[in-house]
Formats: sequence, C-alpha cells, structure tokens
Amino acid sequence: MNKIHPLLLDSPVIAAVKDDAGLRLALASDCRVIFLLYGSIVNIEELVQQIHQAGKSCFVHIDLTDGFSNREAAVDGMVRICHPDGIISTRMPQVRRAQQLGLVGILRAFLLDSMSVATLLQQLEGSRPDYVEVLPGILPTVIREITVQTPIPLIAGGLIRSKQDVIQALQAGVTAVSSSSPKVWSL
Repeated sequence: MNKIHPLLLDSPVIAAVKDDAGLRLALASDCRVIFLLYGSIVNIEELVQQIHQAGKSCFVHIDLTDGFSNREAAVDGMVRICHPDGIISTRMPQVRRAQQLGLVGILRAFLLDSMSVATLLQQLEGSRPDYVEVLPGILPTVIREITVQTPIPLIAGGLIRSKQDVIQALQAGVTAVSSSSPKVWSL
C-alpha cells in the first residue's frame, strides 16, 4: 500500500488546482491531497514546496507542466527539481518511471466511448499504475464496470461539481474523487 491510500480513505476528496487562485483555496481547504494541474519548469519547485509546507501531499500532472517533455527522463528531472509525492500522466511510461523512482504513479484516462473503456482495460492488463484517474468522473455505470475488472484503485475526476456527484462516484467504487470545484473540497 502506498502512502496516499490512508489519506484517501480518511479524506477522499482531492483538490485539483489549475491556477494560483485555486491553489490558495486548496491550501486553505481540508483536502489533504492536491493534484497540481499547472505550472512550469520555472515555478514548479515553489508550487510543490507551498503544498508540502501546508502539510499536504502533492501530485504533479507532468503532461500539463510547461517545459517537460513526454519522455521518461522528464520524470527524473521533475523529481530532482521539486520532489512531488507522485506523478499524474496520460502516458504509462511516465507513470511507470515515477513508480521506479519510488513515487505514486497515477494514470489519467479519458473515457469517451466504449472503445476507450476497452482500451483502458487492455492497457491495465500489462501495466500496474498505483491509481487510475478516470475522466469524466460522473459515469457510475462505467466506473463500476472498470472496478469489477481491475484491482487498481480508481479516482474519479472531471465534472465532479456537487456532493451528489461525489457520493455517486464513491458508491460506484472509486477510492477518491478529484475536483477543481472549491465547493466540493469542503465536503
């Protein structure tokens, strides 16, 4: 079990922040985990430090951080620069490299249709990310289908805007939900 799992069991809402204003709100919230969905090679160290200084865990979406390539070596660079608790990526090689470096690796998957669900399940057969974040997170039927077919814990993200969305996702079997909506962070 990785170090994020107990945090998510206790506090299953993750603050997904897209800008400085969102980060300020997330730092003041009760959320114990923050998904950092912005930044650049110039300021990522400072952003991660702010999160850690607030006593929260930080997971950086490397695909959305300016100045990093889509290669595995970018993960090494990110770790040297800012020491996040984990990496989020839509690319399994980057997730795998994060795990090799002792970080939590979160694979982000966009579910657009039944083919994308089948592709994700096929990809998970040969890979073992620590978590899979599925977007949009308001698909309880699809979430249930995935949780039945893989033991990898799921995080629901995208379009989570209300308490009802959170409850439905948790009831469908996700471990946690990520949301960029500050009103959800206070649940």
